[in-house]
Amino acid sequence: MSRSHHYPSDLSDGEWALVEPLLPPISKDGRPEEHPRREIVNAILYVAHNGGVWRSLPSDFPPWQTVYGFFYRWRKKGVTVKLHDALRDKLRTLAGRDVAPTMGIIDSQSVKGAQTVGRGSRGYDAGKKVNGRKRFFIVDTLGLLLAVLVVPAGVQDRDGGRRVLVDHYFAHRRCRHLCADAGFAGWFVEWAATIMRTTVSIIRKKPGQKHFEVLPKRWIVERTISWITAHRRLARDYEREPATSESFIHWAMIRIMTRRIARQTPIKRWTPLAVTHSE
Repeated sequence: MSRSHHYPSDLSDGEWALVEPLLPPISKDGRPEEHPRREIVNAILYVAHNGGVWRSLPSDFPPWQTVYGFFYRWRKKGVTVKLHDALRDKLRTLAGRDVAPTMGIIDSQSVKGAQTVGRGSRGYDAGKKVNGRKRFFIVDTLGLLLAVLVVPAGVQDRDGGRRVLVDHYFAHRRCRHLCADAGFAGWFVEWAATIMRTTVSIIRKKPGQKHFEVLPKRWIVERTISWITAHRRLARDYEREPATSESFIHWAMIRIMTRRIARQTPIKRWTPLAVTHSE
């Protein structure tokens, strides 16, 4: 199938050359695949970037049932995570870093849940006044995703942090130092040090701080969250299953990383500008 119209979310030839070899080989048994893999991936990225329901896929893509079928199977078989992790390793290498990070930053984000989010997997964050779900992220010092967990919004940061840290511990054995905000202070820090052998450094606001001020390390994960929520499918949570939300987060990062690698532009360290306040 050839499309005459291209969307901003489509992979370029260089980006597809990065993704194609990381997908599982096409099975030679059974019915051959009717649609090109590249169009399947482009359709998934279209939904992630532009939002909308699967049934609203433009007609020049493969049928939505086919696209969703690949999205679901790749999520269940771990293909999406493996693709994401391989691209992250490539981008870290491009930036002159070891593929195995030794330090990370943890944070959470509460997002409103659409009507499709069932009662059993949603909650209310009284602090943020958000009815929906909460996303927990651990990123490296470049802002690349190391671990993600989606839970009801009512889950406290310390409880959600404990769950995501367990997954992070087994996936990234060398990353034994995390930075976090005050929401993770308390027993979580002691638990992480004792059970997970991970040092959690709490970065607090300065005493008496009244204006916005960029805090060391914490801005890195906040920047990653802004990258992710720039994808309209993730501006709020629409998914029936939290695991589907996590998969869309991985696809958002896949889109971001393929573009950076194809353009050979590693993520630059950001130097905050001096901020002046008028009285």
